[in-house]
Amino acid sequence: MHRFRRPAALLLAWLALACGVFAGGAALAASPGDMSLGNPKARIQVVEYASLSCPHCAHFNADVFPAFKAKYIDTGKVHFVLREFLTPPANVAAAGWMLARCAGPAKYFSVVDGVFRSQTQWVEGADIRAILLAVANANGLSESQFEACLRDETGRQALESRVQRAIDEGQVNSTPTIDINGRRMTTVPQSLADLEAAMAKAPKRKPGGG
Repeated sequence: MHRFRRPAALLLAWLALACGVFAGGAALAASPGDMSLGNPKARIQVVEYASLSCPHCAHFNADVFPAFKAKYIDTGKVHFVLREFLTPPANVAAAGWMLARCAGPAKYFSVVDGVFRSQTQWVEGADIRAILLAVANANGLSESQFEACLRDETGRQALESRVQRAIDEGQVNSTPTIDINGRRMTTVPQSLADLEAAMAKAPKRKPGGG
């Protein structure tokens, strides 16, 4: 596993990051840029820092998250927050996050899921642009909207700012990084049972989400 070493420029930081597990770190307070699902007042809040180019994150998305969502998020027991991060290939991860934002809140998580599931197509020589365009099209974005989204300098800078905040304030250096009620998991959950065990040991959250 590669550890993060803080360079002067965020672009260089993207190239230094890798998927893995990180022990320690600090919980990051709510941000206006957060994307979330479920009841904000739930007694349990799960925050995931993920990169769309991270295979461990894709595994969590495919093999753990659906059952977790059905049992806990959709029933109002958990408030889930997804925070964007970048790992190599950072340009592909960044493009995916920008597309999710451009698709709008109603389609955001659908785009995220589509990009994660498209990782199996990222073989040598694959047309990544065409793969991402297919995800965009499936979520209501035309090719012209797709192109405009990826050229959006304001969107790119906003993503950089969110990633930098995760590094500086959230002390995140790898993905997926998962916090439960402010306590950071030290291993990546491989199953719903792993996540449930961590939730059972997490600090209690005040009623109303405080």
